Amino acid sequence: MKLDEIKELVDHAPATALYFSAPSCNVCHALKPKLFELLSSEFKQICVQEIDTSLSQEIAAHFSVFTIPTLLVFFDGKEFVREARHMSVEGVAQKIERPYEMIFG
Repeated sequence: MKLDEIKELVDHAPATALYFSAPSCNVCHALKPKLFELLSSEFKQICVQEIDTSLSQEIAAHFSVFTIPTLLVFFDGKEFVREARHMSVEGVAQKIERPYEMIFG
């Protein structure tokens, strides 16, 4: 996706998660299946988009992402969660749960 499309998604979707990674990142590959499983099973209304920073440096720069993996979660266009490098899936779930319930009840 291009930067304009990502910005449009973040601005207009009720909930969006952006997962920044790169093919050379082992942590990214280990974390991705666990994180995506959590989002698809517990937070089904969140639109998830993976961004390869090796191909989309402009998008990473726009969102001030300087390390990978990084997860950004937006609700109603506002950033609510920013987790980078050393994150736990359980910790991410705890941070997402309250705003998710407020929006999707």
